[in-house]
Amino acid sequence: MRGVGLRSLSFAIVAILLAVSCGGGTTATGGGSGQTTKVRLQLQWVAQSQFAGYYAAVDKGYFKDLGLDVEIKLGGPDIVPQQVVASDAAEFGIAWVPKMLASREAGADLVNIAQVFQRSGTLEVSFKEKNITKPEDWKGKKVGTWGFGNEPELYAAMRKVGIDPTKASDVNIVAQPFDMSLLLNGQVDAAQAMIYNEYAQVLEQKNPKTGQLYTPAELNVIDFNSVGTGMLQDHIFVRDSWLKKSGNEDIAAKFLQASFKGWVFCRDNQSQCVDIVLKAGTTLGKGHMTWQLNEINALIWPSPNGIGMLDKSAWDQTVTISTTYQVLKNKPTDGAYRTDLAKKAADALKSSGADINGSGFKKATVQVTAGGN
Repeated sequence: MRGVGLRSLSFAIVAILLAVSCGGGTTATGGGSGQTTKVRLQLQWVAQSQFAGYYAAVDKGYFKDLGLDVEIKLGGPDIVPQQVVASDAAEFGIAWVPKMLASREAGADLVNIAQVFQRSGTLEVSFKEKNITKPEDWKGKKVGTWGFGNEPELYAAMRKVGIDPTKASDVNIVAQPFDMSLLLNGQVDAAQAMIYNEYAQVLEQKNPKTGQLYTPAELNVIDFNSVGTGMLQDHIFVRDSWLKKSGNEDIAAKFLQASFKGWVFCRDNQSQCVDIVLKAGTTLGKGHMTWQLNEINALIWPSPNGIGMLDKSAWDQTVTISTTYQVLKNKPTDGAYRTDLAKKAADALKSSGADINGSGFKKATVQVTAGGN
């Protein structure tokens, strides 16, 4: 879902529990015609289309083709991928960049090796009658946010137009649950939403005034990419110390290559990819998963420099906002990211004829279904 992290148990307690309950490390096991290397991927939420590329890479045998046996570990509200990876309970993790950087600043040995999402998926949504079309219109309104480290994009957008989110005389910040109930019940004027999840949750509900599902025409959406405060989100990270061990850079490059191939498949075969996610055990409906994958693809594609490549200007913007709003105390130290492994993986795909840029990608038109079913 979003970058879960700051609402969980302390790093020390979780790390101890994970060390006791989980095995760690990379092991080689016999498989097929040769050896396969077993590695683990820690998701930041439950099975859903947000992670479709990885499920596709397992289902289509892309990991296996490169000698990897990948276990996908589900996330949840009290699972922090950074802590799981830092405690050696998984080799690879997925999180929002500011979350990883905060863990790194706290001492976790983590490095971003592939920036899968090229754009932020966070929105602030309101009903048309509230007349909120730009950040300035939040002044004097009840504005919802999840908190837990998910607010910097919103707060930065407010500060940019002279609204102080800490002053009740400027704006009434409302702690919002991870759903759209406050917006639907009229308890906030605007609510935070991911374009691939909560925004669709509104569209999947009936407007009591019309008896029909809500439509985008009934909503105003402020996209943080458009107002210049979007931050980098889903990326793949590992422990730097693990990466430095002999052979692990090659394992990481192969993991990225298969993952990227999974995302290419999901871009070009959205319907089949949704079926793979459903088979993986998502508890959400096919309609919602179809919407979600379409929007997730739009956060990845196009990838101007190739899938997984980090855009330095987007990184710098993320760091600036993170330090300004105390997600980080200081700018990250050198080595917080590297791009060579993602480039190696993307180049290998390109040499096989894969389109690693998706420059012609356009979102499909998805039929919203009641309740996301």
